[in-house]
Amino acid sequence: MQPIQLFDLASRQAEWLSLRQEVVAGNIANANTPKYTSKDITPFNAMLAGQSMAMARTNPKHFASNELNSDLDVEVRDAPLNGEIGVQVSGNSVSLSDEMSKMGEIQRQHQLNTNLVNSFNRMMLMTVKR
Repeated sequence: MQPIQLFDLASRQAEWLSLRQEVVAGNIANANTPKYTSKDITPFNAMLAGQSMAMARTNPKHFASNELNSDLDVEVRDAPLNGEIGVQVSGNSVSLSDEMSKMGEIQRQHQLNTNLVNSFNRMMLMTVKR
């Protein structure tokens, strides 16, 4: 039996969300640090762009698919400057409103991820029961 790719994808997104939350929390913690530049990580869809998300091959006549790579290829980089805040007098580029917005986005994506996995798990359990 082959692993279900939905669970692998959900797991990878949960790891990515955890890393992004860590970076955003670091930005918030350094909001008053002079000359600190705001950071962000590679977007999730860009991280998966080079990887195949094809369906499982159940017949030799089907096209072959590449297996998902289990390592996250995430890069922490300087975030683009906020148009409203720019660089403050202290040289800091952290906008607390942007960082809090990112935290809310991370929470919503994590909740969606969790709800999808729970729904899929319930569906699988219902089919096994019958």
